[in-house]
Order: sequence, then structure tokens, then C-alpha cells
Amino acid sequence: MKPLIGVTPDFNAGDRKDWGGREATYFLRARYVRAVEELGGIPVVLPLVADRSSRKRLLDGIDGLLLTGSGPDLKPALYGERQRYKFSIVSERRTDFELDILRLARSSDKPVLAICGGMQAMNVAFGGTLFQDIPSQIAAPLQHRQATRATHLSHDVAIVHDSLLGRIVKAVTMRVNSSHHQSVKTVAPSLVPSAVAPDGIVEAIESAGRSFFLGIQWHPEFLFERYPAHRRLFEAFLRAARVHRAA
Repeated sequence: MKPLIGVTPDFNAGDRKDWGGREATYFLRARYVRAVEELGGIPVVLPLVADRSSRKRLLDGIDGLLLTGSGPDLKPALYGERQRYKFSIVSERRTDFELDILRLARSSDKPVLAICGGMQAMNVAFGGTLFQDIPSQIAAPLQHRQATRATHLSHDVAIVHDSLLGRIVKAVTMRVNSSHHQSVKTVAPSLVPSAVAPDGIVEAIESAGRSFFLGIQWHPEFLFERYPAHRRLFEAFLRAARVHRAA
């Protein structure tokens, strides 16, 4: 049977004019849903429920968890810093839900693929920190907010050859797109880096002790139709979800 994949949406609590204005609104780009559906999964958009028992029931009902990207940033207080730059902040409701469900998913070895802001949430959930703004904090960085469309490739990343990511893409380098101004600074103690950009920015993290627990900084949902390596990321995630379902 096709695996059921829970997909996290963004959330406007009623203070974002571009996402529903004063009306509380869920927001999700269809590319995430299409990637899961077209490659053999059943995507289900998850409600950001506040009650922990409800979160556990949601997690029990799915075979894999896909954390999507986010326009706003995580609150720096979550990783022990004050906010140094004026960027919008992820809603508290989404933050609380994602950090908690990540910890629940890891404890139950539920397959997780976390993309862009989802990777940053993964790192923070387990005690890591972030660069709040790459251009302001890194000397001579790459252009991590590419000027071209996200369907185009932007720069290389070097992949740890014996990592989960390396086994999936079967390569030690790959080209990725790039659409972020924040990134992992200190990798969480229980996670390991598995890809790095030429300027030293961590582009992928994973948990070596879990079957599939992977965060990537780029956006394969824009690339899977044209580039086999990015397609394999979703395919491997869905395989892990099927195995989890069978078990």
C-alpha cells in the first residue's frame, strides 16, 4: 500500500497580509504535495494541533513526516540567542508543533525528511544553533538566495560518502538550488552533518542512529522532475515510510 505522508504547512496567526490577512490561515506550496503523490505516497496536510496527545495520534497515523520550508525564521531565543536582525518570525503555533513532533518522530524512528526551514527546525529541536543571517555573519559566503528561479541549480555541495544522503544520491558531490538566508551554525549533538557548501555552510544533517532522519537545506520539490539525484531523495524517503508501515 502507498505510505501516508504527513506534510507540515506554514501558518498565519492573523498578522500576515500575504497569507490570509486577519484570518488565521494555513499555507502550503503544492510542489511538496505533488512530489509525494507523483512518486508513490499519499500526502496529508497536518493540522498544527496544540495538544500533545493529539500530536501523538497524528504521528501514529502516518508512515513518514515531511517538514516543509518556511519564509519566516525560528525565534533565536529557541537556541539561546537574542534576535540580531529584523526578519519575520515563524508563528509560535507552527514552531511548537514542529519541534515537538520532530522529537516524537525520532523517538519512534518514524522516517523524517526536513527541507530548508524544516532542517533548521530539526537542528534546533535537538540543541543546535543557527546563523541568523548568513551574509551578515559569514565572510565571503556564496549567494544562498539565488537570483534565478528555484527550478535551476545554483551551487555544489560536498557529501559525506558513507552518510545516508551519500547512499541515497550515490555521489560525493551534487548541485542544488538555494533559497535561504539562515543556516545551521552548531550541529545538534545527536545529529551529524552530511553535506557542506564550498563556503562551509552545512547543507544536510542526519541522525546516524535512525533508519531515515534527514534534513536538507535546498528544495528538491522544485527539482525532482528534472534531476534524478533530487528525485531519489523523495523515493528513498517513501521507501523508508513503506518499510515503517510494514513493520
